[in-house]
Amino acid sequence: MTDRETIALYTARAGDYAKDVANPEPSERLTRFIAAVPAAAPVLDLGCGPGNSAAAMMAAGLEVDAIDASEGMVDVARARYGVSAKVGTFTDVDASRAYGGIWANFSLLHAPREDMPGHLARLRAALRPGGLLHIGLKTGTGQARDSLGRLYIYYTDAEITRLLSDAGFAVTERETGREAGFDGVVAPWIVVWAVRPA
Repeated sequence: MTDRETIALYTARAGDYAKDVANPEPSERLTRFIAAVPAAAPVLDLGCGPGNSAAAMMAAGLEVDAIDASEGMVDVARARYGVSAKVGTFTDVDASRAYGGIWANFSLLHAPREDMPGHLARLRAALRPGGLLHIGLKTGTGQARDSLGRLYIYYTDAEITRLLSDAGFAVTERETGREAGFDGVVAPWIVVWAVRPA
């Protein structure tokens, strides 16, 4: 299920969000992801937002499918970056062994907790054997809405590691930190890399 209030906020503020994340160079994390997947591999940008990451992956020669549940974000991705983004939700991922990598950068944290096992199972099925999943989440427990009305589901390191393992992934590395989000609040996060075993 998609949280309507969260999607409505992203649609209404898509232009502002695009300015907030605008950067002429891809992040170090994204650069490493691009280097880690096979050259020219098909990849999925899941929750592509305004399309800046998808554009960086395309510029690096990757074949990118980009989806986002916010029509406003998809419009910005198309107009600003020339990304062929489509409106879609996590449950719309139905590919089989299609991708060398999936970039789910702070998107799945808006999905209801009870839906996460199903989402991860679909992502595993969509990856080729040896394919890489990048997933970013905010850490903590429970769930809450931020000052902008976005719904966040928080995960501990142990919890997301267990969920990934249960879905058939092998976690290869993790990174944690703290950073201010679009709402200006500094919050802790975790980024996990996991592989679909060959």
